[in-house]
Amino acid sequence: MPETMTKNDRGLRIGVCGPVGTGKSSLIALLCRELSADLEIGVVTNDIYTDEDARFLRSAGVLDPARIRAVETGACPHTAIRDDVTANLIAVEELEDEFAPLDVVLVESGGDNLTATFSPALVDTQIFLIDVAGGGDVARKGGPGIERADLLVVNKTDLAPYVGVDPVAMVADAGSVREGRPVIALSRTDPASVVALVEWVRSELARHRGGGLVPADPGPMAPHFHAHEHDAEHVHDHQHA
Repeated sequence: MPETMTKNDRGLRIGVCGPVGTGKSSLIALLCRELSADLEIGVVTNDIYTDEDARFLRSAGVLDPARIRAVETGACPHTAIRDDVTANLIAVEELEDEFAPLDVVLVESGGDNLTATFSPALVDTQIFLIDVAGGGDVARKGGPGIERADLLVVNKTDLAPYVGVDPVAMVADAGSVREGRPVIALSRTDPASVVALVEWVRSELARHRGGGLVPADPGPMAPHFHAHEHDAEHVHDHQHA
């Protein structure tokens, strides 16, 4: 990125993270299909030892394949999006230099667990995914992504009848811990939910361009306690760094 370029001169960087199988790549493909007609988009994917997510997106035909870059983290996916973001920053900045000006760069985390969040040094705003097939209790379990990501997506709601989960209850559970932050129940087969997702992205882009979007760090874990199953008197209240 040129030294004279300010953060608001460059494109919006959106992080997409969540546990394995929640639909991160499919959500990125959906956004590319919906937005690429009038926005210039780039994508960076993360996998530990493969570029499979990037290959999936290239084969889906959602963008020029050259606009989709893969980072092989070689270690915990969390590390490459939060602790040492160098490889991802290089990939993002190379895309921005080669295809300037980009409006949006989508950065997909490798599949991690409920604790994974992006560093605000890497992305401006972030989407955290859970899905109904992962169980109806996931939203209640909380964690930094569920509680404090800029947007929480409860994905694959069309599968709810097949897995015995109530997506309305999941959204309500998530809303109760998110202190007013937005939650979208999403299915690719539900046009209204797709519109809601696209409108959220456009709103974040407008805030970014206007200088009103300040990246927030969803981590670390909020203070909490562990109550021992057989000894309720021993309660340890602490915070994870």
